[in-house]
Amino acid sequence: MILSSLARTATRRAMNAPSIGAVRYLNLHEYQSAQIMKDAGVNVPFGIAAHTVEEAVAAAKEIGDESVVIKSQILAGGRGLGTFTSGLQGGVHIIPTSDVEDYASKMLGGTLVTKQSGPAGKPVNTVLLAKKMALAREMYFSIIMDRASQGPLIIACSEGGTSIEDLAVSSPEKVIKVPIDVVKGPTDEDINKVVDGLEVTGDKAAAGEQIRALYNLFVDRDCTMVEVNPLAEDTEGNLIAADAKIGFDDNAGFRQKDIFEMTDHTQEDPREVAAGKWDLNYIGLDGNIGCLVNGAGLAMSTMDIISLRGGSPANFLDVGGSASVDQIKAAFEIITADEHVKAILVNIFGGIMKCDTIASGIIEASRSLDMKVPVIVRLEGTNVEAGKKLLEESGLKLITADDLDDAAVKAVAAIA
Repeated sequence: MILSSLARTATRRAMNAPSIGAVRYLNLHEYQSAQIMKDAGVNVPFGIAAHTVEEAVAAAKEIGDESVVIKSQILAGGRGLGTFTSGLQGGVHIIPTSDVEDYASKMLGGTLVTKQSGPAGKPVNTVLLAKKMALAREMYFSIIMDRASQGPLIIACSEGGTSIEDLAVSSPEKVIKVPIDVVKGPTDEDINKVVDGLEVTGDKAAAGEQIRALYNLFVDRDCTMVEVNPLAEDTEGNLIAADAKIGFDDNAGFRQKDIFEMTDHTQEDPREVAAGKWDLNYIGLDGNIGCLVNGAGLAMSTMDIISLRGGSPANFLDVGGSASVDQIKAAFEIITADEHVKAILVNIFGGIMKCDTIASGIIEASRSLDMKVPVIVRLEGTNVEAGKKLLEESGLKLITADDLDDAAVKAVAAIA
């Protein structure tokens, strides 16, 4: 899981492709994360999620104030500075309660584009109506897994409410990082460092308890990230998680079933959702040569060589080390669902995954899907001769290659 996630990030950076939405690590909406934080003892603003305009109006009425905060719920950051494709500016607004119906009707069912959503944006199917808080200060707080310290890392900044990347550039001295011993947990010294880094003005002991509650949530719920931006201080000095963003490790799905039932597939690429059902790792890119490989490293090298030979990868698809014939067929269906794919390059190095199994899957998929695009196949490793023989005797117009470079050249030539 970790390797495939790294490959996903590296792939998108290498190909300069927009973020499409991660499948292997679960993210939740703000209103869902806020409820989980509340259950863990974290102070959060009172809010009500609404899926329809009528529900939004009723939620605002229940809050009962003259003004209310209405927040678009999408799985991407930068909502406040985002733009709806309809032209409405901003995915977060403080508005009079009397305007809730108008804003909810414009936001629900719309598509919000932010710096993190990619140019296609994300659909807004839910809005959060939250009580407007009297906040004196805004800070930044997060917990992530850190490879350098090999454990949880708390990141805190006395300024917040904006991009932490921007803050790290403009005020690097204000961003503190506190590595936590994953076995011992945060010590009093660790907590005090965070509290001091946040420049808390109220009850520091109470603030420390909020930091511990957030850390316990991170550990108990198998989180990959807990981010609160802003972590705010009200006029009485109390810490409040004014925003909530939590990510979860898919490997812990069996332990956190209640959380994983909250998955919102409307925020994900449907091809990635389909791949996840078959335990395949898929990332859509913007090229025209589909890639089917086994292993994240092999996928990266395959895409590099395609690019080197003048081609453009259409996807990253890793079938893993033990794919069945049915999984191979499903992989081809997912790749060919992309209308931009003009050729498919299969690059398999057989270890646990046997080449004859891959060959059988390719043959069955080619026959049942009536492939309209060239399929270039490079096999090496366990049962390679048996796999090549199956391909040769299949009667299908499959293009075989001797090595990866040969396969890339043939794939690029096939669409020239």
